[in-house]
Amino acid sequence: MACLHISRIFHYIYAVLHHPAYRDKFADNLKRELPRIPFAPDFASFAAAGRELARLHAEYETLEPWPLEWVVNQAMPLSYRVEDKMRLNKDKAALAVNRSLTLAGIPPETFEYRLGNRSALEWVVDQYRVTEDERSGIKSDPNREDDPQYIVRLVGQVVRVSIGTARIVSGGVCAAWLESAGGHTVCR
Repeated sequence: MACLHISRIFHYIYAVLHHPAYRDKFADNLKRELPRIPFAPDFASFAAAGRELARLHAEYETLEPWPLEWVVNQAMPLSYRVEDKMRLNKDKAALAVNRSLTLAGIPPETFEYRLGNRSALEWVVDQYRVTEDERSGIKSDPNREDDPQYIVRLVGQVVRVSIGTARIVSGGVCAAWLESAGGHTVCR
């Protein structure tokens, strides 16, 4: 029998919690209580998927950005700065960073990986915007003077992580075990 190390248990649970079938089946429960972790017959496959997910999520800033198409407005100088907020177009295939730069070619698969009720990219679009508190006048600006392309690169990295996550959780590891789990859990 193979040794069951704590890291394998962590990676198994990480994969289960990211599996779309698990999230769908237990959506109501996850809003009210701690997650119950069903035991999958193929523990090793889930642990391997969880290890890859954890690596992908922890090392996102070191990943090569997804190759998005840079659409530059030739009528103005190129800028990488978010001026107020970024905007996804209606079909979510392009993201306007500002008036001079749009990132196009965002694959639909990007939006399959969700953080709560929105995708990781939608979270970045919402959080990485310039705001000013009306009362104090304190300005929050996510742009980095020392790294002007940071947000543009981050968008590409988040697209890569989202697609990688969607592919890991939808491929190789079968979802049928959730249907037969019947509420049996190994931990709570």
